[in-house]
Amino acid sequence: MDYSVYNLGISGDSTENLLERFEFEAKQRIYEGEEIIIIFAIGVNDSCFVESKNIFLAAENDFLKNIKKLIGIADKYASRIIFVGLTPVEESKTNPIPWSVTGKCYKNIYIEKYDEIIKSICREKDVYFIDMFSEFNKLNYKKLLEDGLHPSAKGHKKMFEIVKDFLAEKRIAI
Repeated sequence: MDYSVYNLGISGDSTENLLERFEFEAKQRIYEGEEIIIIFAIGVNDSCFVESKNIFLAAENDFLKNIKKLIGIADKYASRIIFVGLTPVEESKTNPIPWSVTGKCYKNIYIEKYDEIIKSICREKDVYFIDMFSEFNKLNYKKLLEDGLHPSAKGHKKMFEIVKDFLAEKRIAI
């Protein structure tokens, strides 16, 4: 079976940013009679801590609500919804982020907390969840990161393999 795949990711997006455009963009790509599978990979930016303001980019409760809203919108269009969990970072390169002037940082303890929020909502809503955080932690994941935060080409390849294996195991899109 053939599938159309669209990557709607924008670097730096948070769940709030995605919510602003997701339904409109989904409607533009969905055709009557097609089986729709929506895969989300979002949340690391929400877990970013802004030290100068002593806040996260998205408060945990707001993040939780945003994930539920994304599932609600996706549920109108998709027969299956999948969340790809968050990936760990190399804290020596992300705490603080060298390119940030406002003292932003990414820490694995925060990322893991936001990842657990996604995982718990997926369990509650009966949505698939791919535990990328655990899978990367089994590897020497720092070698899979470009700048301590973003996956390199090898990191993206590994993520692809994990997602592909998950889809095959669950007999989704085969």
